[in-house]
Amino acid sequence: MSFGSRTRVLVVDDSAIVRKVLSDILSAQPDLEVVGTAPDPYVARDKIVALRPDVLTLDIEMPRMDGLTFLDRLMHHHPMPVIVISSLTQSSTKAALEAMHRGAVDVLAKPGGPYSVGDLREDLPRRVRAAAVSRPRRPHMEPAPARLAPAAGQRVLHHQLIAIGASTGGTRAIEQVLRSMPAEVPPIVITQHIPPGFSAAFAERLAHVCAMDVREAQGGEMLQDGCALIAPGNFHLIVERAGGENWRTRLDGGPKVCYQRPSVDVMFRSVAECAGRQSTGVLLTGMGSDGAEGLVALRHAGGRTIAQSEETCVVFGMPREAIRLGGAERVLGLGEIGPELVNEMRAC
Repeated sequence: MSFGSRTRVLVVDDSAIVRKVLSDILSAQPDLEVVGTAPDPYVARDKIVALRPDVLTLDIEMPRMDGLTFLDRLMHHHPMPVIVISSLTQSSTKAALEAMHRGAVDVLAKPGGPYSVGDLREDLPRRVRAAAVSRPRRPHMEPAPARLAPAAGQRVLHHQLIAIGASTGGTRAIEQVLRSMPAEVPPIVITQHIPPGFSAAFAERLAHVCAMDVREAQGGEMLQDGCALIAPGNFHLIVERAGGENWRTRLDGGPKVCYQRPSVDVMFRSVAECAGRQSTGVLLTGMGSDGAEGLVALRHAGGRTIAQSEETCVVFGMPREAIRLGGAERVLGLGEIGPELVNEMRAC
């Protein structure tokens, strides 16, 4: 895509209504152009060659060829930024998360139910802009680590708390970080920009492939060693003191911050306030600036802070802003972050 030109989008969905809704939303933006639509992957294949789009929106459940099979072929032969547009059925949300693992850079819910056309009108153009500047890459598939049997009872490790934030490309980045860590870890809280309905499937996937326990936060639960909690879509995840060296979660449906709910800034600031020197903040790939000021707050509170390097980010937006503001104590490649967190655990 040349500088100053409009981002060219191809919309792929078997529903004519959804194709029209997405096309109308994107065409209303002066910097975005819908160059075509396709009802199935075979038509999409021909239009990709003919129209050379910058970004693809892709339905998972389509006739003649399912979206995951098409995505595999696309990422092998013609890698490009793909945003999955999925329904909120249980099978579809799991398939959408699998699509992210196979190379899609983002996921959005189809309008309907808890996710309205108004939500899509606000989110879709911003996600397309982020996808347009992303670096699509298909990750190397590592075997899942052996799950270790939990020790009898809860054992406090080092009174530490790890907070991780991410956006575009973050589901794969978070997975890589957590998969490189053992079962016995300090409490971990995670905010990934993700629509309502997908965060539970994301937590379930991580619980399956990671050594530690991973759950979607419910609000009010105590943070425990060996457990990572994911902010649910449409709720800020806040950490509060619960007496002594204990912390608990609180969910908040307040205003969006940096256009996001959940917001990384909200989570980081709460961790800075209640954990300070006992905390480590990690800001991963993502468009925009959410998390940058929160990482600064963590560093000022005495916490350790890490930003992902430009070379390993799908989108180097949030980490870049944190580095610019002085919030990142260290800048590490994605493959270095998990081992570094493990080293910190052992050093404390």
